[in-house]
Amino acid sequence: MRIAVFSARSYDRRYLERVGGSHELTFFDAHLGPDTVRLAKGFPVTCVFVNDQVDSEVIDVLAAGGLRLLALRSTGYNHVDLAAAARAGVTVVRVPAYSPYAVAEHTVALMLGLIRRIPRAHARVRDGNFSLEGLLGFDVHGKTVGLIGLGRIGSLVARILNGFGCTVLAADPYARPEPDIQVEMVDEETLFSNSDIVSLHCPLTPKTHHVIDAAALGQMKAGVMLINTSRGGLVDTRAVIAALKSRHIGHLGLDVYEEEGDLFFDDLSNQIIADDIFARLLTFPNVLITGHQAFFTDEAMTAIAATTIASIDAFAAGQLSGNEITLEAVKGQ
Repeated sequence: MRIAVFSARSYDRRYLERVGGSHELTFFDAHLGPDTVRLAKGFPVTCVFVNDQVDSEVIDVLAAGGLRLLALRSTGYNHVDLAAAARAGVTVVRVPAYSPYAVAEHTVALMLGLIRRIPRAHARVRDGNFSLEGLLGFDVHGKTVGLIGLGRIGSLVARILNGFGCTVLAADPYARPEPDIQVEMVDEETLFSNSDIVSLHCPLTPKTHHVIDAAALGQMKAGVMLINTSRGGLVDTRAVIAALKSRHIGHLGLDVYEEEGDLFFDDLSNQIIADDIFARLLTFPNVLITGHQAFFTDEAMTAIAATTIASIDAFAAGQLSGNEITLEAVKGQ
């Protein structure tokens, strides 16, 4: 099948071409949106990533141009208007799981980087400054870590933290902890008030949008560490900045950002960042940000490409892959 691949970087090309030899892949560096949707005309399959804009306007144009299948190279689908896709008769597939280890391990890497002030220490050593002033950390052992969401990734984070000797709390109304994980299921208020570190591992839904807001932050311990490797929209960034300024948040680690669509995955090193909120985050010495990198391992990229192409193969054969997203299923969540 002819496939238009948007937001395609060199690594996307490499992994998709490795497994997609039976298909005609056309790669576009540009993000999909109203200004670029014309590029997909005549393609029955369009493959997109998290920062592509797939709203009703874009879907209608895609469908008019022959779109039959929308393949997401991601687990999340909050950037897609599923109702518009259903109306247009477009099937939507995603990658329900790839390497949960990638995100879980990156989550803990952010924690450790902040706790031991690794970026600042590295920069000092490169400048020949070997002073330890301002680099004091703390032991992870014995700390209480609260996880919002205990799915596959959250469970792996819990297992890693068990190895550090942490007390792990989790708030997730749907989770059933695996027997080998030491975790106490609590409500969000209990988690917020008792955790030294709070880490987010839940999907972005209307219910979880800004689950971390001023009220939630007010329930947390002074000096709390907040980590988000899930979805940017889980966090009210303005409220977080206020909590950083008041020193109520002691450390902040982010791999995602609510308005990342105009920032992440592109080289903007020679440009001025126009997002004042994001720019403000970068001024804090106790903030560590990576650009939606948590998923980015060889194992995860291999799984994403393989699952995406397998879904397209199944569609071409008139079969279900099991990776379809239906509006009815989403409404039932």
